[in-house]
Amino acid sequence: MIIKIISLLFVFVILATANEYFAKVEPLAIYNIKSTVNGEVIYVNDKSEGYDVVNSIMVKLNVKLDIIELKQIKHKIITLNKIIQLEKNTLNKFKKIRSKSQLDKDNQNIKILNLENQLNDLITRKATLEDKISNKTIRVKNRYISNINVKVGDYINAGTLLYTTNDLSKAKLVIFLPIKNASSYLNKTIYIDGKQTKYKINTLYKIADSKHISSYKCEIIIDKPALFSTLVKIEFK
Repeated sequence: MIIKIISLLFVFVILATANEYFAKVEPLAIYNIKSTVNGEVIYVNDKSEGYDVVNSIMVKLNVKLDIIELKQIKHKIITLNKIIQLEKNTLNKFKKIRSKSQLDKDNQNIKILNLENQLNDLITRKATLEDKISNKTIRVKNRYISNINVKVGDYINAGTLLYTTNDLSKAKLVIFLPIKNASSYLNKTIYIDGKQTKYKINTLYKIADSKHISSYKCEIIIDKPALFSTLVKIEFK
């Protein structure tokens, strides 16, 4: 057992000296899509799990009551606009009638202002409701669906995880470089599995990693590979 441990330590020293690292080929980005509204799930594109999806609906929530409410608000806005116009006509008549006091005119003006405030509130409610309705249909434009977290019949709250997507247009390699000489790797040639590449370090973090406390996290972006989640050897020369 002691001999095995010594052997592993010896291999590690050789790798560190040779500037060799190993990394898993990861998606360029991972997105956890959460709901921004409450509602009952009435549709889930569950057959898309494990596939690339292009411009398709992933999840739909029930909007039946929202649509009824929106219709009522639109009707109230139309009616209130007509009432305001009538009250403005009345105010204009008051201005032409000498017997009408300034108090009568002021009261009529206040009435119009109150009605206009009600109208503004309705317009805000309408915009909020339209936004709510639009957020109850969640689409995917061009992503790989790695996991779906809801099913038809679920009642979900805002913040509930709906599904997880991955950007597979490129890939990312993450390694950890020793703090003392991390910057010296920036201009070195990168070899992957023994082959020279055109790649350079894309991001070198300037704060020690929370787990690898003596290292800086380093990211290398590469072209879309044939396979993800494989292990590759990275060398700096």
